[in-house]
Amino acid sequence: MGLTSEFKEFIQKGNVLDLAVGVVIGAAFGKVTASFVSDILTPPLGLILGGVDFKALKVVIGGTAEAPVTVNYGMFAQTLIDFVIVAFAIFIVVKAANAMRRAPEAAPPGPSAEQSLLTEIRDLLASKS
Repeated sequence: MGLTSEFKEFIQKGNVLDLAVGVVIGAAFGKVTASFVSDILTPPLGLILGGVDFKALKVVIGGTAEAPVTVNYGMFAQTLIDFVIVAFAIFIVVKAANAMRRAPEAAPPGPSAEQSLLTEIRDLLASKS
């Protein structure tokens, strides 16, 4: 089987379409999460911490006054918060999907015909006493 026919078979399976949809949805979800963190979550957190703007946090390590070289640890903190929120959201989605996939546990089997008959005999004998 040649490379071209293998590629054609791969494309026709539908996995590529599923992957493409997943990537597009993932990118959109990433933008929504980034906006949630930077526009909703971080400002109150910065206010609680004394008016700190995470994106502005940096250390100048050299360069000139016109072109300073900085370590932007605030942007890193922002990205880290984004990552934790995305990871938690994905965890919740995967957990829900796994819960839906599990087959419900079957009810324990009821008593056999012999057990039912013996129970009836026991109850009849108990009522005669």
